[in-house]
Amino acid sequence: MSNAKEISLITELMNQYFDCLYEADHIGMANVFHKEARYINTVNGEYVNCSTQEYMAILEQRTPPRERGDARHDEILSIESESDNMAFVKVRLTMMGREYLDYLTLYKDDNRWQIICKVFSFKAL
Repeated sequence: MSNAKEISLITELMNQYFDCLYEADHIGMANVFHKEARYINTVNGEYVNCSTQEYMAILEQRTPPRERGDARHDEILSIESESDNMAFVKVRLTMMGREYLDYLTLYKDDNRWQIICKVFSFKAL
C-alpha cells in the first residue's frame, strides 16, 4: 500500500487498538473490531477462537494493564496491503507479564478500517 492517507488511517486504528488494550476498554475496542471478527490465540495448550462479542466479554472482565501498573510497550512492526480494502498488520506489545505478537487482518468497509481477524501468540517475560 503506497497511499500515505491509508497508512495514516491504519496507524491511527492501531493506536486506538493499543490504547484499548492498555485500558481494557471493551467499548472502544468494539469500534476497532469488525462485528464479525475472529480472535484466535495460537499458544499451545491455551487455544481460543472467539467471536467479537466473546472477546469483548473477556476484555470487560480484565483488570486494565494501566491499573496493574504495567509499563506500556507497543509497536507496529509492519503494514502490508495490495488492496484498497484489505491490509495485514503485525504488531508487538507487552502487558500482563507477557510479550504478545499479533497478526491482524484489517478490512475496510464503508470507508472505515477495522480488524476482521486477530491471530496472536505470547511468551512470558
